[in-house]
Amino acid sequence: MWRFEEYADSIAAVDEHKNQISYHELFLENCRLVERLKERCLTFILCSNTIGALIGYTTCINHHVVPLLLAEDMDKDLLEQLIKTYQPDYLWVPVKLRNAFENYSVEYEVFAYVLLKTEYQRVYRLNEKLCLLLTTSGSTGSPKLVRQSYENVVSNAQSIVQYLELNETERPITTLPMNYTYGLSIINSHLLVGATILFTEKGLMQKEFWRFFREVEATSFGGVPYTYEMLDKLRFYRMDLPSLRSMTQAGGKLQPELHKRFAEYAQKKGKRFYVMYGQAEATARMSYLPYDKSLGKYGSMGIAIPGGRFSVIDADGNEIRQPDTAGELVYEGPNVTLGYAECGEDLAKGDERHGRLETGDMARFDSDGYYYIVGRKKRFLKIFGNRVNLDGVDRLVKAEFGNIDCASAGRDDKLVLFITEEGLKEDIRAFLSQKTGLNSIAFAVHVIPEIPRNASGKVLYQEFGKYIEE
Repeated sequence: MWRFEEYADSIAAVDEHKNQISYHELFLENCRLVERLKERCLTFILCSNTIGALIGYTTCINHHVVPLLLAEDMDKDLLEQLIKTYQPDYLWVPVKLRNAFENYSVEYEVFAYVLLKTEYQRVYRLNEKLCLLLTTSGSTGSPKLVRQSYENVVSNAQSIVQYLELNETERPITTLPMNYTYGLSIINSHLLVGATILFTEKGLMQKEFWRFFREVEATSFGGVPYTYEMLDKLRFYRMDLPSLRSMTQAGGKLQPELHKRFAEYAQKKGKRFYVMYGQAEATARMSYLPYDKSLGKYGSMGIAIPGGRFSVIDADGNEIRQPDTAGELVYEGPNVTLGYAECGEDLAKGDERHGRLETGDMARFDSDGYYYIVGRKKRFLKIFGNRVNLDGVDRLVKAEFGNIDCASAGRDDKLVLFITEEGLKEDIRAFLSQKTGLNSIAFAVHVIPEIPRNASGKVLYQEFGKYIEE
């Protein structure tokens, strides 16, 4: 995928501890690591925003090893479930986590990461088109994975390079996890042009992040809606960041007024602000709002990326051609992924989507052809950029708290769980925070007399609207 030798003398990555690696050195590290791996194997990578994680990921992609990317701090029980389900040949994990896998043998170590060989003898095969695996529902325990092909990953990265006008002078700083499709797309696209990726595990609310930002002269960052809400509270607009060229946003709909505020800042300061839309099922990006339209079209997710096409369909599947009429958003393009996997044998499957994705989001387009998200068809939310399956949340809570009667609803960045028993509110909030790895402020628990249901026993989710803050 990447031609590291083309940029041999350029710096591929720098981290907050003053470590760095050139493209030539990254190429050599890939060669050393792949010698320890079986041909065409499955490897779980516990990701951090570090050079060690980058080495493992790029080795896999460039040498036809299939990685599943997971958070390094993923809940142990959920990780064990995935390992048991998919039986990987290897794990690539931070050295600090080595003792958590004492039954596996150490094969190689570099840049604070270690390669562990498992005891599994995988019997199923990997489809020849399969490049990469990502989880679909945050950390709610589902074994469902998205199967991305080599064409998916390459085409999407090339489209991003084109519409963001990326080149080797870019210096993006990490603000999102590598195992998150948006964060990964930033890495994929910038490696394609020989840029320098700036790795930090510090957050935007930490002064160390901004100190590193200035020291290494970062040119761009990406964020989900929550990122921009925090930046707004930090009075970001007053910061002196002369090296900053562009900002990108995806991972959920940005509130229109906040969109407008950052668009005005960008216009005033001569920066570029791109609002985008995507899903793991489309590799990463499906749309972008050109930076020169960001203010005039604030609230919009923009237009399809190069090589892609949008349409909106009604309940019967017919295409809607009248502007400002809501329907389900459909995307077509070479970045639409192969399909899902729910067990190891599914990794042998080929392309089940054939370039077409019904997104589950409700949208409309205006008379100029710009699209706007107006709601969701399916039962999931985006919490701080992480997609969380509401049915999965309900299952987790019932399993932990004795099958209590509960149902979840909410809006982006706020999940509300409804229960009928007193005395469990704080325990449930703490449990959800621990299981998902998300801040407890994302969760609210309401006690109501009974969960509303229809005659057949199905939950009437629309009844919860009156309890959810807008």
